[in-house]
Amino acid sequence: NLKEKLSDCSNQNALRTQNMSQLRATKPGLLMCIAICIFVFLYLKSPDPEEAEEVPTSPEAVECGFYPDELCSALFQGKEAAPQIAKFCKNPQTTGIFAYLRTPGNCSRISQGLHFITRPLSAEEGNFSLAYIITIHKELAMFVQLLRAIYAPQNVYCIHVDEKASKKYKTVVQSLVDCFENIFISKRQKVVHAGLTRLQADINCMKDLVHSKFQWNYVINLCGQDFPIKTNKEIIYHIRSKWNDKNITPGVIHPLNIKSEASQSHPEPSPEGNVHVSPNKKFKHKPPHNLTIYFGSAYYILTRKFVEFILTDIRAKDMLQWSKHIHNPEQHYWVTLNQLK
Repeated sequence: NLKEKLSDCSNQNALRTQNMSQLRATKPGLLMCIAICIFVFLYLKSPDPEEAEEVPTSPEAVECGFYPDELCSALFQGKEAAPQIAKFCKNPQTTGIFAYLRTPGNCSRISQGLHFITRPLSAEEGNFSLAYIITIHKELAMFVQLLRAIYAPQNVYCIHVDEKASKKYKTVVQSLVDCFENIFISKRQKVVHAGLTRLQADINCMKDLVHSKFQWNYVINLCGQDFPIKTNKEIIYHIRSKWNDKNITPGVIHPLNIKSEASQSHPEPSPEGNVHVSPNKKFKHKPPHNLTIYFGSAYYILTRKFVEFILTDIRAKDMLQWSKHIHNPEQHYWVTLNQLK
């Protein structure tokens, strides 16, 4: 028995020695595998640069309570501590918005959690639908707050996401839009500041709105950094009481002293490689159909009939072609065509 036990012990020691030698042989590979796993985990856990840009997660940020008036007053009065205090405050609404948007597919949670209106708030609003065109490319939380503020189920919304927006931005906007039948994204294109593409983005949305199944009375264009100071009902009342069947696109005959700012020119590359439009001293070609060029706002409230005119009338089409190399053509296009009888 003693010999057998000694033999067993000898065999176990030999096996243990063999296992230890195998472990020593595989130890570098095992450590390398562990290091790779840790790196992959940290990489997946950390947000990419695009997401970090859209969703700030500063650990120092704290909720500073509901005292915006005091902080605003301190900022306006130039108190030195106010900017430092504001840096460490985070907007609880913004934080909540990203919490909901990070859970795509749960549309009821998004709609209820972000407090989207789910039914017309009055009979007047239910019988008068508005269309909105919103061009966006940055500040995702601000866009969501804007959309939530102007949203009503009887309205319809066309969103133009600039092609140069980040991939993460486009994905989140798409997941939000997919939750609402009356919100859709139009054909994307890269918008050049002061160029025709800004005007073309609106026209692309108009085509989608006219051919959509939703009926609407007026269309309003916005950018992602706008925000309403009137309710949906107040906007309707203003339109029907003062501008019934008329377009709101104010302007004046093109002033001579700003002709250089709005003249025709050819796109040319900037040092950064982007295309921009630089103005010349005068128009290169005369306006089509002897149109008198007016100067006005790029923003408007237009009737559906006027939108259909824009998309079909030869004068509007020729005006669009003529505006191809105009500096800020949206400041001329709508107001000039609105002067036609």
